Amino acid sequence: MNLNYLTLDLSDDADGVVTIEALASTPAAHHADVMAEVQQVLDWAWRHFPHTHGPVDEGLDWDHDLQVNVEGGQWHAVTLTLSASARFAEAFEAAFPSDRD
Repeated sequence: MNLNYLTLDLSDDADGVVTIEALASTPAAHHADVMAEVQQVLDWAWRHFPHTHGPVDEGLDWDHDLQVNVEGGQWHAVTLTLSASARFAEAFEAAFPSDRD
C-alpha cells in the first residue's frame, strides 16, 4: 500500500516493543488526504489484528494514539503513533514498506 503524505519512522526498545510513527505536516488543503491515509493504516490494523488492540506491554499486538495540531491557522500536523509487537510490526512493514535500516 502506498502512502503519499505520511512518513513512517520505526524504532524498537529493549523490551521488544516497536514504535511506528506516521507523520505528516501539510497545508489545510491536503488535510483530508492525510486523514484518509491515517484511516487506511488504521483499517489495515483492525482488519489484520482485530482482537489484539490494546497495551502491548500486556501482551496485545498493537495500540495507537492520534494527534492532530493546527499550526499558524493553516498548517496541519498529524502524528499517528502505533505501539506494536514484533509480529504486528513485521506484517505492517510488509504492507507499508519504509526506508528503515
